Amino acid sequence: MSSKPTQLTCRFSPTPTYSFQYQEPFNDVFNFSGGDYFLNLAESSGAKVRCHNLVWATQVAPFVTEGPWTKASLTAVMENHIKTVITHYGERCYSWDVINEALLGNGSFSSSIWYDTIGPDYFHLAFQFAQEAVETIDADIKLYYNDYGIESPNDKVTALRGLVKDLQHRRIQIDGIGFESHFVAGSTPSTADQLAAMKTFTSMGLNVAQTELDVRIPQPPYYTKAAQAQQAKDYYSSVAACMQAGRKCIGTTVWDFDDKYSWVPGVFAPAGGADIFNDTLVAKPAYYAIAEALRGKPCTVCG
Repeated sequence: MSSKPTQLTCRFSPTPTYSFQYQEPFNDVFNFSGGDYFLNLAESSGAKVRCHNLVWATQVAPFVTEGPWTKASLTAVMENHIKTVITHYGERCYSWDVINEALLGNGSFSSSIWYDTIGPDYFHLAFQFAQEAVETIDADIKLYYNDYGIESPNDKVTALRGLVKDLQHRRIQIDGIGFESHFVAGSTPSTADQLAAMKTFTSMGLNVAQTELDVRIPQPPYYTKAAQAQQAKDYYSSVAACMQAGRKCIGTTVWDFDDKYSWVPGVFAPAGGADIFNDTLVAKPAYYAIAEALRGKPCTVCG
């Protein structure tokens, strides 16, 4: 097999380019230069961009965290941010992660400036403001919720299902769920479990996507035959779940291309080697495992 793939992607998800602190560094002062630059780059290669994200506990501007705020005043800031950003980029962003990582593992809301000040209403209000922006500019933009730890049936999935049901009851737009899919080699949920979690939401009429897929090796050495085979198996089982979900799983985005620039060592050391290319951009078995999963073929590199 060649280690030089001819085509890698048709979809980008830049981070943290579109996060709050970069888009609106000061109250009602916006800076779209980084976002415009990346969209120009993506469009020049014919790639779509899923933009990430509008509301999150982290990567917010200092003026947001410093406050002080009332529920009404912070809600107004959130509304202005969401509507201004969506309106500026329009359909150049084919989708937005409206809210990122709002829930704890037990399904309760995590602490954030948004939740602590506005309360649980911030969840439906963020999607409501996003919907209003999309409708105002008459655009076809998909609105997603994105999170980790929802890749197999659990309390967090159950709670998220309830939040989606509430949005649908309110007739507020939500089009899909982003499954971050940050996994550990040897501990990745099975294809069946990942598919079951996806079906929780596809059965509600939503799309799903694997938005940040990587599989980290718990500790060095990262490039042994056994470690690479296990990693390939876990990538394969994950992408296979998306394929088995059919058209409702709209795609898989890997989180970083190569190990040299991976975020994993900075957060999960001594874990590493999480991506599908090594630090010299040579394709690993995981790359070929993904290709075989996409073709519906048995994995020949999974050991």
